[in-house]
Amino acid sequence: MELIINFADFFIHLDRHLASIIQFFGGWTYFIFFLVIFCETGLVVTPFLPGDSLLFGLGTFAALGMLQIEWLFILLAIAAVAGNTVNYAIGKFVGPKVFHKDNVRFLNKEYLDRTHDFYEKHGGKTIVIARFIPIIRTFAPFVAGVGKMSYLRFVIYNIAGSVAWVAIFIFGGYYFGNLPAVRRNFTFVIFAIIVVSVLPVVIEYFRSRSRLS
Repeated sequence: MELIINFADFFIHLDRHLASIIQFFGGWTYFIFFLVIFCETGLVVTPFLPGDSLLFGLGTFAALGMLQIEWLFILLAIAAVAGNTVNYAIGKFVGPKVFHKDNVRFLNKEYLDRTHDFYEKHGGKTIVIARFIPIIRTFAPFVAGVGKMSYLRFVIYNIAGSVAWVAIFIFGGYYFGNLPAVRRNFTFVIFAIIVVSVLPVVIEYFRSRSRLS
């Protein structure tokens, strides 16, 4: 319970926590958030890590001169591409057997099945679309690997989606995060980003429930 409270506090006071991390770790900040983005996209056991809101917040602090926007964009785009690539490789190695087990250690079977349905509906474009949907983006490359999507096709979608995702939120924070109205309501803006991000998942969930009822 304490871990959940601390994690929620990180989101609520994202600006305060980012400032502390940047001031304490200095240049190592780039490496820390490289790992966060890599794990959020590359490991199916860490879909809870921050993505959209974190990128927006980092862009905001880059506008304040506390980080270099060019290095942020390059390193975090590489982290996103590399994370997806590792996730794809894991999915390909594990194979389809994970879909035939009710309990898979360290995996949320419900998320896995939901992403599989999403992949069946949207095909290869899922790798790009999922970049903007929390949880789904963590499982999409894994499912692509399980489904043995052509690696070349995956690479094209992966690079396009990863670069677009990082660019939109990093530069969005850089150009809009320090507007007076945004700075005064930073917590609200972060919550709005999170809500808008998860909205497609919620809508799809209720649609699936209505089809079953």
